[in-house]
Formats: sequence, C-alpha cells, structure tokens
Amino acid sequence: MTDEKEVKEEIEELKEIDKEEVELVEEKIESKLSTWKPKTKLGRMVFEKKITSLDEIIDAGLKIKEPEIVDFLEPGMKNELVMIGGRPGKGGGIQRTPIRITAKMHKSGRRYTSSTFAIVGNQRGIVGVGKGRAREGRLAVEKAIEKAKLNLIKIKRGCGSWECGCGGEHSIPFKVYGSSGSVKVKLMPAPRGVGLVMNDEAKKIMRLAGIEDVWVKSFGNTGARINLILAIYDALRKLHNYKTGD
Repeated sequence: MTDEKEVKEEIEELKEIDKEEVELVEEKIESKLSTWKPKTKLGRMVFEKKITSLDEIIDAGLKIKEPEIVDFLEPGMKNELVMIGGRPGKGGGIQRTPIRITAKMHKSGRRYTSSTFAIVGNQRGIVGVGKGRAREGRLAVEKAIEKAKLNLIKIKRGCGSWECGCGGEHSIPFKVYGSSGSVKVKLMPAPRGVGLVMNDEAKKIMRLAGIEDVWVKSFGNTGARINLILAIYDALRKLHNYKTGD
C-alpha cells in the first residue's frame, strides 16, 4: 500500500510540474504578444484587423508563419502535452512524463536534450500539433506549442452515425482513415453519449478539436504515441479536404 501511495504522489507531482511549465510558457507568450511587430504580410493584415478569424486564413489556404497571429486572433487557444517521456518508478515499471530526455556522448561529456509534443485547439473545429526540442524542458514546451500553432487545420464536424442522426456537431460526418509511420487509424462516427473510445493520450487531440463522440480503431505500433497522434491528425485533416454532397 505504501508503494502504491508513493507512486500516486509521484504521478501527481509530475502533473503539477507539467502545469507549471505550461503556465510559465503561456505567460511568456502573452508578454511576446504585447510587443509583437508583424514580420509577414499576413501578420500585418491580422494586426491591422483586415483579417479577423483563423477560419478566413485556413479557408484561403494561407500559411501561418508567426505564432503571434494565432494568439492575436484566438487568445483563448487551449493546449495540452502528450506523455511521450518516461522514468523508472519506485514500484517498478515506467512513469509517463510529458518531457523526453535523451543523452548524447560528446568529447566534453554527456549532452542532454529535452523533447516534447504539444497539441493546441480552440475546441470548435481548429487543431494543430507540434514537436519541440531544446536543452531545457521549458524551452522545448515553448517550441512545441509555437510549432503546433503553425500547423493548424480546420476539421469538419457533424453527426454521421445512423444510430443518432441528430444533425449536431458532436462527432464526425463520415468514416475516415489516417496514417503516420507504422500506425494506421480508422475514425468512425458515434452516436451522442458514447464518448471518445480510444487511447487516453489520443483523447487530447479530439477534445481540443471539439469532438465529443467517436470510435477509433488503430493498427500497427500504437505504443509510439507521437505516430498515433499524427495518424489521427492526418485523418482529421482529410475530413476537411473530402468533398461531400451538401
């Protein structure tokens, strides 16, 4: 019982560290936005309020090259980190962490690198993913969130389940496939109330995309969490690209 209690305490401690890192990064992003001077034509148009929403940018097929554009148009954008790292637990096994630390031998000694994987979304059909690497965990988190904001996609939501047919936007309109590396996924519409039937880490991208009910079937090495998230991201992107009869 003592070991179980210690493991739970360590997990809670890791969650607190995760929250602190993200909060510090968010504070830094806010300070950057207050002194933002656009460097691209799109950035200047957003700053001058000629473009007032992310939907306009994505629908026009414009490339976002400054993360401040997203912060300016969507100040309430949510973000989450995927548990891609791990460390030995006291009771054995591995405890998952949001930051993966790797070491490389150099003539001056070991050099450590931190990497993390972030998901951002407005919970209304816009979502993005990004990976960051740096010497420090906080810088890796900042890079990952910024890259995710540069990779935003718009997804089509709906109710494609014959069991429901409510016409709402709680699920996806039709079955779709996605892949990344050795991982392949199939997303299927689900009736209201089913929830997100998938891996806990994969639920993060669905929640931030604004999808409440969906069935996911995965194939391949799904233990590779980054590939699993990227496969789902690929499938969600196809939802917007596919043409339907409406």
